[in-house]
Amino acid sequence: MQVSTEALVDMLREVEADDPIDFADLPFGEQELRRLVMSSLVERHQLVEKDMSVSDIHALYLLSTAKLVLENTVLHARLLLLRGQQIDVQSLLAPFTLKGKS
Repeated sequence: MQVSTEALVDMLREVEADDPIDFADLPFGEQELRRLVMSSLVERHQLVEKDMSVSDIHALYLLSTAKLVLENTVLHARLLLLRGQQIDVQSLLAPFTLKGKS
């Protein structure tokens, strides 16, 4: 991987600017959590990069992303239900789609 973990952490923070994550009062620093998550993913990438074909790596990343989007959508839906709000699945998935983006 050519990009440093720190550069990726900075890019992650920039990506979040469009759809901020609400860390609320969690008992850990946002930047440190970003760094830990990114370091873990970079380490995982370096391991799989050695043993898997490019198409297998793409499939792994697609499946990992799908699981995270699904988990995020379920958690968000549960929060809405707890607040007594209606759930619109299309609205929940909107941040993860490319609709309207070039």
